[in-house]
Amino acid sequence: MAYKIKLENVHKAFGRKVVLDGVTLGVEKGESLVVIGGSGTGKSVMLKSILGLITPDQGSIKIDDREVTHLAATKRKDIMSKFGMLFQGAALFDSLSIWQNVAFGLIESQGMKKTDAKEIAIEKLRRVGLTPDVAELFPSELSGGMQKRVGLARAIATDPEIIFFDEPTTGLDPIMADVINDLIVECVKDLGATTITITHDMSSVRKIADKAAMLFKGKIIWHGPRSEIDHSNNDYVDQFIHGRADGPIQMEVLKP
Repeated sequence: MAYKIKLENVHKAFGRKVVLDGVTLGVEKGESLVVIGGSGTGKSVMLKSILGLITPDQGSIKIDDREVTHLAATKRKDIMSKFGMLFQGAALFDSLSIWQNVAFGLIESQGMKKTDAKEIAIEKLRRVGLTPDVAELFPSELSGGMQKRVGLARAIATDPEIIFFDEPTTGLDPIMADVINDLIVECVKDLGATTITITHDMSSVRKIADKAAMLFKGKIIWHGPRSEIDHSNNDYVDQFIHGRADGPIQMEVLKP
């Protein structure tokens, strides 16, 4: 089977703290994979390892069958041009206008003229339901939901082959979260992109995932189609998706 992204036996530790403990996972071209798991289970470290922001201690990461774990910076630039990312909290640049935020990759990475980049930015803003007048505003003038939509517009601005979504609905009310989920589905479908989303939000899983995987203590403990997540026969998955305190996942809580 041909994978767009393939991790094999990926390990990463920070001192004595083991974060990734042999992660093996494949994402097919055009597939939407959602990775669930509690805080501190290694989801963000996994994404950063794929992006090359962190170098694994052991294991293989391939993009389009190309090993990327030890690429030189000059060669990694070609790989990075395939990616778009929606960061948790949108992570917009406060000092840049909205259109400049959206067009950042077009101007800085692709060397596009500002007039052309602005035109594309306004079109991407329209794509996520924002009117052209928003383009001249600054992030501080927007609500959290609008900032998240700007972040999505930036993520799709370069028409990337791969998009990562880091907790895309965190901090949003349920209605706005559903709007963002719908926009993600529509934008990804239009691009035909391969996506990995990390989230705690089961409504996001049920709306945007083709497949889901659960990361626990640095290992993938379940991976399968979205339709099977409620019948996984995995006690860890079952506890997580129903948000139960009782089960094999024990939270360390200090009691008085």
